[in-house]
Order: sequence, then C-alpha cells, then structure tokens
Amino acid sequence: MSEVADALLAAGQQMSAWEGIAVVLAIAYLLLAMKESLWCWYCAFVSTAIYTVLFWEVSLLMESALNVFYMVMAVYGWWQWRRGGERHQGVAIHRWPLSTHAVLIGIVLLISVGSGYWLTENTRAVWPYVDAFTTWASVVTTWMVAKKVIENWLYWIVIDSVSVFLYLDRGMYLTALLFVAYVVIVIFGYFSWRQHEQCVDSRAA
Repeated sequence: MSEVADALLAAGQQMSAWEGIAVVLAIAYLLLAMKESLWCWYCAFVSTAIYTVLFWEVSLLMESALNVFYMVMAVYGWWQWRRGGERHQGVAIHRWPLSTHAVLIGIVLLISVGSGYWLTENTRAVWPYVDAFTTWASVVTTWMVAKKVIENWLYWIVIDSVSVFLYLDRGMYLTALLFVAYVVIVIFGYFSWRQHEQCVDSRAA
C-alpha cells in the first residue's frame, strides 16, 4: 500500500495545474450528468478543451482529436437537454434496442481497426489500435449521452477501463486514477438513470 501511495504522491507532484483543473471538472461533469443537470456540459467543455492540449503533448493523437469532438458535443448536449425533443422541452431518458447496439459495436470495431492501421503507418501514435478503439467508442457513447440513451453508462464502463491502461502507460497517473473513479461513478450513473426512468414510467402509467 505504501508503494501505491508513494506513486500517487509522485504523480500529484508531477501533475500540471492544468491537468488538475481538467480532472476536477471532468469529475464534476459526470456527477452533474447523473443528476441530469445542464451544468455538466459547461464543465465538460472546459475540461475537454484542456485535455485536447494535454493529450497532444503526450502523443495520444486520437485522444486529442476526440476531445475536440467532446467540445462540440458539449454544446450540442446542452442544446439537446435544454431545447431538444419533439416539443423542444429537452430529451427524456430512453433505451435503444439490442439490434441497434449490435450494429453500433460492429461499426466501432471495424473503424477502430482501420484507424489503428492508418495511425501505425502514418503517425507516431502509441498503442494505435487501443487509442482508436477508445476514441471511436467514445464518439458513439458521447452521442448517446446527449440523446439520454441509458445504455451509455454501460459503454463507458468498458471505455474507461481500457483508458486506464492507456494513461498509465503514458505516465498520466492522475488521469488514470480519474478514470478508475469514472468506472465507479458510471455504475452509479446507470442505476441513477434507471431509477429515474422507472419513476417516469410509473407516473406515465
């Protein structure tokens, strides 16, 4: 345990102030998203803007590009939650059929293989196939969050678990710790949205 504590202390000392701000805002984003608060998108925008630069500096090129997409989705997600839906009153929590998920997963895997190969041949990216997978899977899952598809939390469990490995390898220990926390938070997020979904269904009945 002392070795783990020493490693985290060293990571904290090496962490830049910007990474610290990004971590705090990233956690705030998830906690606020669990509560379906619009403020989650403000936190997401600033956090991802910082991470865009940080990931580029450590050669996680797809992760850097992904965070540019996150910034755009933060704006879109805010609009969807506030003004989306058929009556422009915001979208409600809902599910997608298994067939839709099967198609999405297949597409993500195919694109990840293609992107990973391209990165291997043309860039200095590290762990190109893993980087590509977490990137494309996150693109799909972020869209699901904006649309309030409840299964997004299950996707994040897989994505965040794989991301922990990437960040440990790049020496971004605090960010890796953040994603360990993410795995725990998204589990609670799933059950929180599920409970809210059931409450809405009960009132509708």
